[in-house]
Amino acid sequence: MKELQANEKSIKTSSTNASINYTDFGKSEVPVIFIHGFPFDKSSWEPQITFLKTKHRVIAYDIRGFGKSTTNDIGESINLFADDLIGFMDSLKIGKAIICGLSMGGYIALNVISRFPERFEAIILCDTQCIADSTEAKEKRKQTIAQINGGGLDLFTDTFLKNIFCRNTLENKKEIVDKIRKIILSTSTKVITGTLRALALREESCSKLEEIKVPALIICGKEDIITPPAQAEFLNSKIKNSVIHIIDKAGHMSNLEQPDVFNKHLNNFLKEVTK
Repeated sequence: MKELQANEKSIKTSSTNASINYTDFGKSEVPVIFIHGFPFDKSSWEPQITFLKTKHRVIAYDIRGFGKSTTNDIGESINLFADDLIGFMDSLKIGKAIICGLSMGGYIALNVISRFPERFEAIILCDTQCIADSTEAKEKRKQTIAQINGGGLDLFTDTFLKNIFCRNTLENKKEIVDKIRKIILSTSTKVITGTLRALALREESCSKLEEIKVPALIICGKEDIITPPAQAEFLNSKIKNSVIHIIDKAGHMSNLEQPDVFNKHLNNFLKEVTK
């Protein structure tokens, strides 16, 4: 973790004028860019960065408002987060990348690859889905926003942690749970509620899956109750050049809950697409 912190840099995006904090390790012609989920930060990719940095150029960044990246009053949206990614790539003079997104990071990845397909060589979708929020899900997010605004960030965090991790992790890997708890509680309430609105208002991307022409890796925890394996299987059925792996003893945070298995699938995929 100390090495990751020592490597941190910030750069202003060329298009959306956000200050993006990131780490950048290793060398390869096409970098792998990791996009974290909600409401985490780039450190949630630490096991993958550590594993891959001697073989590939690996970049992890904080989405605006999260971690050490700044935000402004534009108003969060998945489109804006995707624009930030392109602006970030432009600022670093990255013409093409492989993107890896978990949960909300997957929403951003699906958004950006549909709008800027020429910028990506492959896509990795982890514990995510293509559907939009249902009316019921939107209402639930609205209630969560009201709860947080009423001073309930601690309660939100405790409930959220129970939903994103499987029982094995909650009982036997408490250090991971505590790490994510600290990340959530260090995030501004305004950013969390604004991003909940962005998630509620996001558009579906299912209708554009068949347009994805690049290789795709789809990973999902077997016990993921937020974006369950059925959603991963749907992605696999619609993206022509895709492979899927369901990971045992993992919930919504499969990359942290079972990092060795996750990294094996990641490594095998990257070997194939970077030949």
